[in-house]
Amino acid sequence: MALSAGERGEVTMWRLRWPALAAILAVGLATGVTTTPGIAEVGVTAPAGCQLSSAGSPIQHVVYLQFDNTHYLRDNSSVASDLEQMPHLLNFLTSNGTLFTNDHTILISHTAGGILSTMTGLYPDRQGVTVSNSYFYQPPSKVPAFSTAFKYWTDLVDDATGLNDALPNMITDGQKTTPAPWVPFTRAGCDFGAISLANIELENTGTGPFGDMSEAFGTGSPEWSQAVASNAAPSGTAARAKALTDYVGIAIHCGSGGGICARNATNITNSRADRLPDEPGTYLGYQALFGGKYVNPAINNGAASVNNMSGAPVTDPFGQPGFPGFDGAFATNTLGYLAQMQESGIPVTYGYISDAHDNHTSAFPAPFNPNFPRASGPGESDSVAQLKAYDEAFKLFFERLAADGIDKSNTMFVVTVDEGDRYAGGVGIPQADGTLGYAHSNCAWTTTPACPPNQIGEVNLNIKSKLPAGEPSFVLHSDSAPTFYVNGQPDRTDPTLRKLERDVAALNAIDPYAGPTAAPVFVRMADAVGQKALHMVNSDPARTPSFTGFGNPDYFITSSNSGPNCGSNPCIDYHFAWSHGDIQPEIGTTWVGFVGPGIANNGVDSSTWTDHTNVRPTMLSLLGLVDDYRHDGRVLVEALDKHAIPQALYEHRNTTGDLGAIYEQLNAPFGQFGMDTLTASTRAVTSTDESVYSSIESSIDSLTTQRDALALKISSALDGAAFNNQMIKEKDAKEWIAQAQSLLDQAAALAA
Repeated sequence: MALSAGERGEVTMWRLRWPALAAILAVGLATGVTTTPGIAEVGVTAPAGCQLSSAGSPIQHVVYLQFDNTHYLRDNSSVASDLEQMPHLLNFLTSNGTLFTNDHTILISHTAGGILSTMTGLYPDRQGVTVSNSYFYQPPSKVPAFSTAFKYWTDLVDDATGLNDALPNMITDGQKTTPAPWVPFTRAGCDFGAISLANIELENTGTGPFGDMSEAFGTGSPEWSQAVASNAAPSGTAARAKALTDYVGIAIHCGSGGGICARNATNITNSRADRLPDEPGTYLGYQALFGGKYVNPAINNGAASVNNMSGAPVTDPFGQPGFPGFDGAFATNTLGYLAQMQESGIPVTYGYISDAHDNHTSAFPAPFNPNFPRASGPGESDSVAQLKAYDEAFKLFFERLAADGIDKSNTMFVVTVDEGDRYAGGVGIPQADGTLGYAHSNCAWTTTPACPPNQIGEVNLNIKSKLPAGEPSFVLHSDSAPTFYVNGQPDRTDPTLRKLERDVAALNAIDPYAGPTAAPVFVRMADAVGQKALHMVNSDPARTPSFTGFGNPDYFITSSNSGPNCGSNPCIDYHFAWSHGDIQPEIGTTWVGFVGPGIANNGVDSSTWTDHTNVRPTMLSLLGLVDDYRHDGRVLVEALDKHAIPQALYEHRNTTGDLGAIYEQLNAPFGQFGMDTLTASTRAVTSTDESVYSSIESSIDSLTTQRDALALKISSALDGAAFNNQMIKEKDAKEWIAQAQSLLDQAAALAA
């Protein structure tokens, strides 16, 4: 995955999804003998025990892909957008299905939260990752402690000892572990294969009591012992990378009856219990294969490696076959794995593809290269080259699947992105080869000479150096939209906390990309009350931030010097130039494409308002599968052929359609209610009149309580209609629409 700003957190090294290997910082493919990708016998079908179907047309395969930071809209009007530079993918989606370009993320808008809400159909307050890609929590000492959002599905908040917070990282209603997204598939007898997506494969090589290696393989096992040795090896070496390469990032969750886990003696030996102790209805007896060491031979006829789409083995930076790293999830690698999984009889495949905005190869070879990662600007040569390589990989992927008999006639394709970005940088200078050039250097606005006009990079700002003396102790989840955790976890009305909120809101600084005049650092703020309205408060009270500031998206806001040290002056850090997490439209607006049986061929749909949580129920409705929980999203009937729309949703479809549309404006973080309550929250938090603060906060709290109650009724009715054929009475729907409109009007009035 791209080294996004939010992943750096409060640590001094570059933050990756595998902190123990930060010194490697290298991804890419080792060179090797090029071979022809293995094409299985034409006509690959799902195993007989796998039951997938849509209305009137059976689906035999599922291909789900989620990009990191990949854009439909242009970041520079003179430069083709990311999807425009991948015409084989773009044309596949628009010519064969529907591409929604008015999709929206959750808040805060980051990789982990975006992926998890899309896969589950739940907002962060019900899937657990309310702040990502890392977060802080309040242990018994009330001195905020750090945790990462990227953990295996059943891991704890405190996965070192379990003593500071023994609740699940993936936490849902009742403080239980969020139901896992592969369960409906495996219960239907379908093997579920995945690479690089958040938390559905092992995420680390931890060997502590609650580390991934201990949980998956058992303390003292050969795999655990290998991880102990690997973690102790010198940084930047093949030995240090070995356990991650072998066990992290790739998995197969096997279907009922054993699936590929029971195909032969080797797979039986290599498989491990797929433990989900909190899963509703129990989940006993299921097995999984964890890591490339065991997945590769299972899907490639005993071979130790799997080829990418060009025919070269997928390896780590040292040439070791297996997981290439989350930043090495190039299209060629991920698509190579998904194709090989499909050809081996795994009908459901999920994959993640790294963004093309960063130069992911500049760290190779190890050891640590201070120029990695290095952001690329729109139209820069390395970005153009990466997108061209991605496009070629998709061309080969679709051709290969078609040769296998896997195509739009029998396969559901879902392609989306976790988040959008705000580009921080100047306009590039035209180069002789038609690309654009940028200045890649750390610089400070106050230095002489000033930063060049074609400079690229986020503006680093250490706010502690700008705050008055005497503020309470706090830590910051560094970001364009930073969350603040005050020591002691004081009540939201605590005078010292209230003063800190006002002082933070009053900060002004120079944005070099906007001009020499100082302007507000933050555009919106929310405390615990406002965060709840945005689905940013889950059932673990220790993880609720004291407040969140949504900033100028050019900034990366820290409470320490995590990049260039310019004291209280803003600095430009060329390593990062794509900000997310924040509320600006270019960050919160994304896209999702559907192709396959039951999908309408609408081309580009730029008018339908949708968000991440709608993907899951839409998929399951077409597949004839049911989750064992209520979704926050709705079936996106705008994506479906008429014959594929559930009858109970098609009945009174105009009213039901109006209900779904207003429900999203009421419940989605980027809907009208969320944005209006955020505006009101900003007025409350920044007010120096505590009576004004109290009045607005009480109103937001009351409106949110009413919103939640109404959203529960509507979402239950929409889910019941989609999955249980429970008709929605038109009278009820119209009453709910009127109630929703009233709440939207009240929120708008409060914002005004």
